[in-house]
Amino acid sequence: MPIGTLIKVIQDIMRKDVGVDGDAQRISQMVWLLFLKIFDDKEKEWRITKKKDYKSPLPSRFQWSNWAANPEGDTGEELIDFVNNDLFPALKKLATTAGVSPPGRVVGSVFEDAYNYMKSGTLLRQVINTIQEDVDFNSSEDRHLFGDIYEKILSDLQSAGNAGEYYTPRAVTKFMVDIINPQLGETILDPACGTGGFLANSIEHLKKQLRTGKDTEILQNSIRGVEKKPMPHMLAMTNMMLHGIDVPTNILHDNTLSRPLKDYGPKDRVDCIITNPPFGGMEEDGIEGNFPKKYQTRETADLFLALIMHRLKPDTGRAAIVLPDGFLFGEGVKTTIKKELLQEFNLHTIVRLPNGVFSPYTGIKTNILFFEKGTPTKQLWFFEHPYPEGYKSYSRSKPLTIQEFDLEKKWWNKRKQNQYAWKVSVKEIEDKHYNLDFKNPHVVDVEHGDPDELMKEYEKISKQLIATRDALKKELMQSLGGGK
Repeated sequence: MPIGTLIKVIQDIMRKDVGVDGDAQRISQMVWLLFLKIFDDKEKEWRITKKKDYKSPLPSRFQWSNWAANPEGDTGEELIDFVNNDLFPALKKLATTAGVSPPGRVVGSVFEDAYNYMKSGTLLRQVINTIQEDVDFNSSEDRHLFGDIYEKILSDLQSAGNAGEYYTPRAVTKFMVDIINPQLGETILDPACGTGGFLANSIEHLKKQLRTGKDTEILQNSIRGVEKKPMPHMLAMTNMMLHGIDVPTNILHDNTLSRPLKDYGPKDRVDCIITNPPFGGMEEDGIEGNFPKKYQTRETADLFLALIMHRLKPDTGRAAIVLPDGFLFGEGVKTTIKKELLQEFNLHTIVRLPNGVFSPYTGIKTNILFFEKGTPTKQLWFFEHPYPEGYKSYSRSKPLTIQEFDLEKKWWNKRKQNQYAWKVSVKEIEDKHYNLDFKNPHVVDVEHGDPDELMKEYEKISKQLIATRDALKKELMQSLGGGK
């Protein structure tokens, strides 16, 4: 069955269920079912291959093969009763039970805040049978299909109304990973990982460096992420398994900012941080108390940047982070952070993205900051990303593409000022009181003038036009009168 058709069939069945309200709930329902199917297929693989002594963390009756795989299995009220009163409590318990194996902890963290929205066991059985019949994760063809399913779910999630807070366009994630260029053996963190886009790109980047089985093991242990919201966390876990991270225990369901900054020691520091933290929102009361007074604010993006600066390894740590324009020219805590960023880090590049990159979720202009820990900034380069020819903005039908970033990539290692690139000194930044909002000097700004003065000029011109019209009218009337 074509992937679009498969997802549509599942969603059409769910639309008949009175318990499922809206796209977001349908997606959440679909994801936990797909996760259990993927996990069951993974367990089959582990039993046959490298883990012959593998023991499932799930009691037999809660394994997909034993309650879901049989198309003639439980349905109706019996199925709903089993899912709500037996399956979910057992899976949630794995998150808090001591001594649970790593695969069990993965299942527990996924189901910690998951919920079964469907009320009709008959419809739920139809959804389960559709998933069981049409996809086998252990088939190489269907394994690829799972990736397509995931992308289709993400696409639908974008339409659910609030996906912008944890969705970053794939072109942006790939560009940032390519520039940071993580190496096998380095630790990579996304402290606000959403559905796992940056981490998935990092995995694909690192796979090109794999040579041995040991290398694969190193990769498995190098990917780290944190996401506080249940649905994107569930998607991130599924995404990691689809990309070959068999047991993604390092993808935590938590709020990165809820831990006091001073509690992050040397063992918590990482080589690479690549992220698009939530911005424009305010954190819950008391979160700012986890940070030193100089950083205390409830603006989420500022707290994340302070955390990122702290968690990078000295000398080797490097980061790429998406931030809004407001950070560049903001004052107060923002000024404190920017001053420290320039003094203790090499903030070498800011790529200024045009409007519409995150359309339709936000119209806020954004920037990508690239910096390294250990040496102060001497000069800061800006690169203003242009629209493709003929574009005035981006849209869902005309998104930003990775090919567009070839401009930056060709320029990156042989930096010269051009129509898109310019540099400023630290002295210039200090003279502007750490305002980083430098405009492209190669673009001539049109001076529109003062609005009040423009209105006076408009009124003056309007009066002149009226006077000229009246004079012409008078002369025309006289001319016509004289000709009688």
